[in-house]
Amino acid sequence: MLRLAGARLLDERDGQAVRAVLAGDPVASCMVASRVESVGLDPWRLGGEVWGCDPRGLRGGGRLDALCFAGPNMIPLRGKRSALRAFADRALRRRRMCSSMVGPAEQVMGLWAELESEWGPAREVRADQPLMAISGAPRVAADPRVRPVRPEELDRYLPAAVAMFIEEVGIDPRLGDGGAGYRARVAELISAGRAFARFDGDEVVFKAEIGAMSSAVGQIQGVWVHPDRRGQGHAAGGTAAVVERLVTTMGRTASLYVNSYNAPARAVYDRIGFTQVGQYATVLF
Repeated sequence: MLRLAGARLLDERDGQAVRAVLAGDPVASCMVASRVESVGLDPWRLGGEVWGCDPRGLRGGGRLDALCFAGPNMIPLRGKRSALRAFADRALRRRRMCSSMVGPAEQVMGLWAELESEWGPAREVRADQPLMAISGAPRVAADPRVRPVRPEELDRYLPAAVAMFIEEVGIDPRLGDGGAGYRARVAELISAGRAFARFDGDEVVFKAEIGAMSSAVGQIQGVWVHPDRRGQGHAAGGTAAVVERLVTTMGRTASLYVNSYNAPARAVYDRIGFTQVGQYATVLF
C-alpha cells in the first residue's frame, strides 16, 4: 500500500492534479479555484501557497490525496488525519499568518485539532455552517432595485460593508491600518461588478457581494440588511437578485455558507431555493 509523504508546496507541475481536486467539488472549492484559475499556482501571484499530499513517489501526473491553501485564510479542502497532521507540521514551521481557517468542516476541525495547542485559543469556532447552493432560478422574486454598486458610490456603500463585517465577524475591519486595506478590498469588488446594493437615497438598505467566483460557482458573502429595514423581505428579494445575476447572466451556480444557529437567514435561503450540499466550519483568530 502506498503511504502519504509529507505536505509539500505545489507548483505548475502539479496543476492537472490540483485542478482535478478542485473540479471534484466545485462548490466547496470555489474560494481556492477562483484564485488558481486566475493566476495559477505561483505563490507570489496567488497570494499564498497550495500544499498537497500524494502517495509517496508520485508527482506531476499522479493524484493528490489532500489539498490545502495557506494564505490570508487557511483553507484545507481534502485530507484524512495523516494528511492534516502533515499540513499542521508545515504550518507550525512558521508563525501564523492567516486570520481564519475556513472550508469543509471535517478538514477544518481536523486541522484545528492538530494546531490548537500552538495557535489557540481561537477567538471563535463556528463548527457547523451549512454550505448551500442553487443552480436554477430563485423561487423568490428578485428585488429590481438591487444593482451593482458603481465606483463613485464607494463612500456611500462602505459604512454598510463595515457594519456588516462587525456584525458578522465581531471585529472592526478598520483596526490596524485605519481601514485602508478593507476599503481597497471593497473597492476591488465594486470595480469587478461583484458588489450589489439597494439604495434608498444615500442609505444602503440591502447589500451583498460575490466574494469568490470560479468558472463554475460564485460564492455570495456579506448579505446584510439595514437594521431599521429588517423583517420587510429585503434579504430574500436582494439575495434573489444576486442569485439571478449569477445563474442567469453569469452562468454559474450560486453558493453561500451560513451559521447553523442563524435561523432567520437559513429560512430566507430555503425560500429562495438554496439546498444544503455540504458543511463548512470556520475558526476565527
